[in-house]
Amino acid sequence: MTDFRSLHLGRSPADPLVLPGPWDAASARVFAEAGFPALATPSAGVAASLGYADGQTPAEEMFAAIARIVRAVESFGVLVSADIEDGYGLPPKELVARLADTGAVGCNLEDSTDGVLRDAGEQADRLAEVRGAAGGALFVNARVDTYLRGVRDPARTVVRARQYLAAGADCVYPIAAPPGQLPELAAGIGAPLNALCVPDGPSPRELGELGATRVTFGPGLHHRALAAVRDMAGQLSGGTR
Repeated sequence: MTDFRSLHLGRSPADPLVLPGPWDAASARVFAEAGFPALATPSAGVAASLGYADGQTPAEEMFAAIARIVRAVESFGVLVSADIEDGYGLPPKELVARLADTGAVGCNLEDSTDGVLRDAGEQADRLAEVRGAAGGALFVNARVDTYLRGVRDPARTVVRARQYLAAGADCVYPIAAPPGQLPELAAGIGAPLNALCVPDGPSPRELGELGATRVTFGPGLHHRALAAVRDMAGQLSGGTR
């Protein structure tokens, strides 16, 4: 985890940490072979690969999938952070133990459940318990879901983010924040900031220049891969008629 944390430090604005999102062992190996030092699993992509809708993957299957991804890239020395949604209702000690069993060095934890924002104080307390259980052995990326839930005021996002950092989070992730607000968020938060890269949006480098420390893709790369498969399927089915 120390190596993973160091990847977030001392980065120039033009060089954010880019973490592709593998959805299974095969895609993880492709990214590892391309030379990425670390990866960040997307829960939606993993869910789709297992035949579930986003948010519907049983905890046991999600942790098993994360473990396969970690195992697929360990020979490359590639580190993996895992999206574990809202923690599946597991007590912090059990959650940390389950993550340790997968070999992941970091995790995303969301601050909403079933589409509703959690109380920020309660979420901060939960993050503090996770940090206490993990000690220094886990990099915690605290996802802030304000923008997903219709809260557009960046000041409210900053307040939540700072609470989570005070509770022991290493990085904050204001998912779906408008790129134009990233400079204000970065200045107000004053800690590593994760930004989401989406099709037709700013590039990873541009997001870095706006204030992002690291860039992830959610299920976007999985969607692009599926689009390629659909193209192939269309070509094959057309050739059989």
